[in-house]
Amino acid sequence: MKTIRNILTLLILFVSFNSCMDEYTEVFTANSPIYMSYEDLREAVKITSSRDLENTGKIYFKDGYIFVNEELKGIHIIDNQNPTNPQNIGFIEIPGNVDIAVKNDILYADSYIDLVAIDISDVANPIVVKRVEDVFPYTTPVPENEDYRVAKIDEEKGVVIDWEIKKVRQEMEYSYYPVYYGMRSEFATMDVAFNGAVPQSGSSFGIGGSMARFGLYNDYLYVVDNSTLFMFDVKNAESPSDIGKQNVGWDIETMFIYDGHMFFGTRSGMQIFSLEVPTVPKYVGNFWHVTSCDPVVISDGFAYITLRGGNQCGSNVNRLDVLKLSDDYTDNQLLASYPLHGPYGLGIDDQTLFVCDGDAGLKIYDATDKTHIDDNQIASFSNINTFDVIPFNDYLFMIGEDGFYQYDYSDLQNIHQISFIPVAKKDD
Repeated sequence: MKTIRNILTLLILFVSFNSCMDEYTEVFTANSPIYMSYEDLREAVKITSSRDLENTGKIYFKDGYIFVNEELKGIHIIDNQNPTNPQNIGFIEIPGNVDIAVKNDILYADSYIDLVAIDISDVANPIVVKRVEDVFPYTTPVPENEDYRVAKIDEEKGVVIDWEIKKVRQEMEYSYYPVYYGMRSEFATMDVAFNGAVPQSGSSFGIGGSMARFGLYNDYLYVVDNSTLFMFDVKNAESPSDIGKQNVGWDIETMFIYDGHMFFGTRSGMQIFSLEVPTVPKYVGNFWHVTSCDPVVISDGFAYITLRGGNQCGSNVNRLDVLKLSDDYTDNQLLASYPLHGPYGLGIDDQTLFVCDGDAGLKIYDATDKTHIDDNQIASFSNINTFDVIPFNDYLFMIGEDGFYQYDYSDLQNIHQISFIPVAKKDD
């Protein structure tokens, strides 16, 4: 009997010990999340007075106005009806915003997990007309100080808008990895909102840069993340509706819509999907390259791809690839490659190619002869750390580390800067 009691005692101790092992806590200094409740998030979009540009992301053009994203904060509104004297006229606060697109007078923006539709017919008084809730994955900002671990996130408390360094006590976690927003410094994102031709002023769609994750095609808005394409019906522009999502690969960074097709720039190559059935994009072709960050633009049967190595982009390759695309996009051939310093976005207008080569500045080429592009550089603007460009009607809009630039390229032999809005430094 005594033996049985001893065995029972040992079993109880064993079970208790294992229970403690499963639930023990640790105390450590961490990046602790700062939350915004879902209720506050969904009441947060509002217009405020103009403010200095800071931590700029994407640029977008529509009907004489430039919209400049401030990463995870909102959108600066620039009145650009006189390109030689642009006016910073207001700021739309949109927590968690990274990307935008505009159809008619409706601006679509991500706001953490939601898609927001904003009526900008009166840019001085934008109005939220629809919010599609809980449509995007839960993602967090990148901690500014990555020397510390990230504390456990409680999604029930709301979205993470920032981090604070402090001591935390929590149950031991072995497999928690937050998903971060892609930030401009590694693989910036933005959209193209036109179908292969540069839209004219007054057209239904605006124009975005080459770092694409938002795109408009006919009655549909597409948003892509690392692997998933989210689709919305925007036939009624004021009332976008979620019509589903589709897996389209992995390591996707940019999207360009041209000739009824989607061209995805990924870290391993370009993938092409047909939009013959817009609600069910169909894979049709690809072009593989070394691991790198990879925006792409298409014009007149040719693809121009900048490859950037280093950091999260992988490899050490920095170059421009030029591809000849087959008529059905199933057989695409590399024509030439050109070395670059550290390229980001690019743009093409007819045969004039604009390349943002990181801290090597803006480079402009005559791309008529695809096999000798590097022999036909038209102009170069150094001492600017450049990210993305939009060429439109002889004006080039460019966003760089220190500001928003505009150039007049109506005379290719005399391309010149006509205006500049600075980005405020953090210690200003």
